[in-house]
Amino acid sequence: MLSKEEVLNIFTEAKALLTGHFRLTSGRHSNRYMQCAQVLKFPEYAQKLCADLAAKFQGQKIDIVVGPAMGGIIVSYEVARALGVPSIFCEREQGQMKLRRGFTIEPGANVLVVEDVVTTGGSVKEVMNVIRELGGNIVGVGVLVDRSNGAVDFGVPLHAELTMDIQSWEADDCPLCKEGIPVVKPGSREVK
Repeated sequence: MLSKEEVLNIFTEAKALLTGHFRLTSGRHSNRYMQCAQVLKFPEYAQKLCADLAAKFQGQKIDIVVGPAMGGIIVSYEVARALGVPSIFCEREQGQMKLRRGFTIEPGANVLVVEDVVTTGGSVKEVMNVIRELGGNIVGVGVLVDRSNGAVDFGVPLHAELTMDIQSWEADDCPLCKEGIPVVKPGSREVK
């Protein structure tokens, strides 16, 4: 198992922890942003972090790993590789999270849901709904970074490589906006 210091070193070396004024996918604002794509662009980091994440689910029967596009695709692939099971992903079609490309989940299949970063857990919850509608059994959620500091509850075991308390504010209450600091929207999804 990787220590918190080892995980932080990987994120630091990859220049993945950004500071500034950011608009998150949830619509909230923050002075820090975790850009996991900067870590996942290095195959050796992706493999190391995801193998460690997979080890946290050791002993559980997992049939398939599912992540949301975009951030969860590489995480799903690498965790599934470490577990020796298939990897698929959900993606948006007309704003709705779905399985596409011929991907399926057999009723009763034990599914591990993974993601790069969670703040409110919205994308993960959408993926979980898709899996449940298809009769899948969700055994847990694995993430590289839990920005909620453990506050988000998926109703199943949650394991994170890194748990951080990164402050965020509603846009109306953002002190950075009040200071007139321009806001940036990183990431792949539009703001809610």
